[in-house]
Amino acid sequence: MGSTSLRHRKDMIAWRIFSYIFMAIFTFLAIAPLLWLFYSSLKPHPDIVRNIFSLPREFYIRNYLVAWERGQLAMLIANSVFYSVVATSITVVLALSAGYGLAKFNYRISKLIYGFFVMGLLVTAHSVLVPLFVMETRMGIADTRFGVILPYVGFGLPFMIYLATSYIKGIPNALEESARIDGATYLQTFWHVIRPSAAPVVATMTIFAFLANWNEFVFVFVLTSRQSLRSLPVGINAFAGGMSRDYGLLFAALVIGTIPMILFYLFFHRHLKRGFAAGAVKE
Repeated sequence: MGSTSLRHRKDMIAWRIFSYIFMAIFTFLAIAPLLWLFYSSLKPHPDIVRNIFSLPREFYIRNYLVAWERGQLAMLIANSVFYSVVATSITVVLALSAGYGLAKFNYRISKLIYGFFVMGLLVTAHSVLVPLFVMETRMGIADTRFGVILPYVGFGLPFMIYLATSYIKGIPNALEESARIDGATYLQTFWHVIRPSAAPVVATMTIFAFLANWNEFVFVFVLTSRQSLRSLPVGINAFAGGMSRDYGLLFAALVIGTIPMILFYLFFHRHLKRGFAAGAVKE
């Protein structure tokens, strides 16, 4: 009995050591590229070409100043914020509304509509890029902000509706029935009962949608031609193409584009965990 307990304890210690080693290796693989990107952005282009792994001999801040001015990063960041905030707000409101209707109104066609939305998860942006460009050109909305936001919302809705519908199904019907007995309309029930109860999944949807919209590249790249409409990822891509071959400027622009996402995750990762822990995908 004692030997079995001792063997079990040794196995637990061995597995714990293995887990710590595995997590340490994974953490290093995740952080090392970011650290390399940051200190490389503080080196002039000749030093980077000479030895890509060497530490900077001095802090070469000029990379950031030139990248900010030449790449018009202030304008690009403003565009990315606008696209992300507007598209995320529209997507979350529409997804939560659709989720309420699909989860609580048991029409015969509800399952069919829900199935069409879920099938939207199988459609990739690249598969519809050409017809989408032709359609927007004929509608006269190509190379406009509306033409960028529209596909953002369209491609974000399937997954968000899936999350919202799955979560709202778990909200007790008694809450909705009590509101109806008190004379509340469907809109009042949605706003005063469903919306507060679904706060965890709303936070989850908001974070996912915002991150996806901020990092989106292909729609802005294809559907816009004016520099004033470009987003930050597209602007950063220009440093690797015709605008410049300077690795220092490219790395500085990448750092500027990465920092907002790191800060965003640090501030809101608890809400993301809380949304899933509360049952964001429960049936």
